[in-house]
Amino acid sequence: MKLQCFVCGTEDKDRVYLKCMHEGKEKFVCVRCLPVLIHGAH
Repeated sequence: MKLQCFVCGTEDKDRVYLKCMHEGKEKFVCVRCLPVLIHGAH
């Protein structure tokens, strides 16, 4: 299965991805982008 972060679009094999729900769909987010989803963009 090919994982791609829906925030930054990366497909890096060395990153950790987490499954999440966004707009009613299952998507993946890399751990580098997770703080943006939690705290919002600064």
